[in-house]
Order: sequence, then C-alpha cells, then structure tokens
Amino acid sequence: MSLFCSISVGGAFAETPLSSAVNEGLGTPYKYAGTTLKGFDCSGYTSWVFKKLGISLPHTSKGQAEEGEWVDKDNLRPGDLVFFDTSGGAGISHVGIYVGDGKFYHSATNKGVTVTRLSDSYYEKRYVTARRVLSDAQYNQVMTDAK
Repeated sequence: MSLFCSISVGGAFAETPLSSAVNEGLGTPYKYAGTTLKGFDCSGYTSWVFKKLGISLPHTSKGQAEEGEWVDKDNLRPGDLVFFDTSGGAGISHVGIYVGDGKFYHSATNKGVTVTRLSDSYYEKRYVTARRVLSDAQYNQVMTDAK
C-alpha cells in the first residue's frame, strides 16, 4: 500500500527516493527501541528512513529535534521532521516525517508505521515543532524520480 509522493509523469506515476523509503516501512509493527522492518519505534523509523537517504539521525525524538533547522508548520515540505508531546507535558516524545498534503508517516504504538493527518485531533493538540534536516540540494535529490 503505497500512499506518498507519487509524481504524475505523463499518465504514469514515478516514485521518488523519499517516497520509496517511507513506503517500504509502511505497515511495520511498533516495537519499543525498534530500528528494523521487524519493528520500529517512532525515532527508529525516522532514523531508518533517513539512513536510506544517506543521512544519520540520533535514535531519540528529542535528539532528532536538535538536528537541522526550525521550520514553521505553515512552511512544511516533504521530508521535514514533525515533533509531538505525547507524554502529557513532558516535552518532545514523538516524531514523524511530513510527506505533504497535511500528512505524516510515523510509528504509532497502537498501529505501527502509519500515515496520519497533522489535523488529526490527537496530534494537532500535541504538535510541538518541526525541523528541516534536508538541505535544498538533498531535498531535490530525494524528490527526483527514482531510476
């Protein structure tokens, strides 16, 4: 089930390196401290996706929130990391990858790797910040048709 970043090219759909990476993990079960297709926690999934793109990220949501540059929620682009406080006011405790159209991929404890809208009532209330870890050049590479 591929849901993200298909680019229409003359009636056909082309997958990008970013869409290929996020879609490969879709449906993987949640596993605390998981970093493989056998199971991911949230930061394990985001680290795994970015490693496939040649970028190393820490394996904690708080650590990932210190990477890259801050980006306003209104200026998100595919590949930006989005962060949430899902632990009742304890600060950043969850991370996902924004994919465009108001959606993000993440590993949820009750669903595993899934796609959710930022406007989902649970996540909308818990949104904290976003970080852009892809430079413009890296962004252009990961958003170009995979060959």
